[in-house]
Amino acid sequence: MRDAHQPGLTRGLVRLMTRPIGAADRARAALHVLDWIGCAAAGARTPPGMAMIAYGRTMSAGCCHAFGGLSLAQRDAALVNGAFGNVLEMDDLYRTALVHPGPVVVPAALAAAEATGASAQALLDAVICGFEAMIRVGRSVGPSHYQHFHNTATCGVFGSAVAAGSLLGLDEDRLVHALGNAGTQASGLWQCRIEDTMSKQLHNGRAAQSGLLAAELAVHGFTGAEFILEGPLGFYAGLCPDGDPDMLLDEPDAPWLIHGTSFKPWPACRHTHPTIDAVLALRQLAPAGCVRRIIVESYRDALTVCDNPHPRTPVEAKFSMQHASAVVLLRGKPRLEDFDMNGVRDPDVAALRNRIELREHGVYTSAYPAHFGASVSIECADGQIVRHDIPDALGDPENPLSPTAISDKARILLKSAGYTCATSDAIVGAALALADGAPIANVTRLLL
Repeated sequence: MRDAHQPGLTRGLVRLMTRPIGAADRARAALHVLDWIGCAAAGARTPPGMAMIAYGRTMSAGCCHAFGGLSLAQRDAALVNGAFGNVLEMDDLYRTALVHPGPVVVPAALAAAEATGASAQALLDAVICGFEAMIRVGRSVGPSHYQHFHNTATCGVFGSAVAAGSLLGLDEDRLVHALGNAGTQASGLWQCRIEDTMSKQLHNGRAAQSGLLAAELAVHGFTGAEFILEGPLGFYAGLCPDGDPDMLLDEPDAPWLIHGTSFKPWPACRHTHPTIDAVLALRQLAPAGCVRRIIVESYRDALTVCDNPHPRTPVEAKFSMQHASAVVLLRGKPRLEDFDMNGVRDPDVAALRNRIELREHGVYTSAYPAHFGASVSIECADGQIVRHDIPDALGDPENPLSPTAISDKARILLKSAGYTCATSDAIVGAALALADGAPIANVTRLLL
């Protein structure tokens, strides 16, 4: 049995959060707050979003803003806002952890910041630390965990607890207790990925809410397991058969991991993105009308998750490499409407999907998840074959989106959600100004 006085992994993780945070770190965090706002604003206008807003209207009023014109208590705001950010599959991603930190950490941090009257600096510092905890847990869980569990949900509770705990002023011991009670709530089964449900949105909302709840309990002295991660009946033992706990505290002096988090430019599952990038590169060389066959080669997980030649719903279309490839070849850069029901039923898209063959490529499987890559070969009617390789998807650290592109993405999403150009510009400006200490209220008062 482990010596109860020996510091455990949870306490080690908490101590990593005391590293210095600089202006560049906060500027990066402000970009992720903005990216979440755009994704969540558009997600709130979808059927899952509207269902969650309807549920939110049954809740008691509070001081925290939520989309849908709601003012809720902080735990309720974290749940409601947490459900919106991943609906359109445009949320940020950390590759080796296979987690989407923004949709969990930002709504939890924003709710805690509003409830406590925190400064913009405190909010951004909490976001940075929340990303750090969530990513470090995520990259340690091992590949078998991802086969059955939604990493964003199971690892997200640790991120939201750290973010909320930072804003609630928890000391080391109480933050350890908060993580213990966050970890015991870790959940999120992948069955929702193969059925047309709204459960994935619930995963994120509950991860945001559960971590915040754990931090709130710790304020009042409610204790949690210090060895929740490595204990014999803990997180790794129960959920991570091939986990690598040593990864949790690896490289303790490295830059904050928020800087390695990817931004997603396209409204589909991230596993489709390198394929989308490759087809975009080939589009002018092989117009859709002359295509005889398309061969997509990518890593194993991409095929496991996104091999669906006949999607029937918008959710299935977002998880179809065939659909994404056909849309891009026919239309160019994929748009939100390419993955709605009209896009799914488009006869030209359906016909082209039938000409697409997927194959696993060992080079990409070996490089994954450190790199999300794909190759696309297009055979034309005259026998010519053109090919393009993408080792890293657009938005990854090796192939980054510029701050301007991230702001433009947010504007597109806000416009799709019904915000005027003037309001969208104001939201973008207010979110980016958080890095300079501008009030949080300048952002939240504009969220409708």
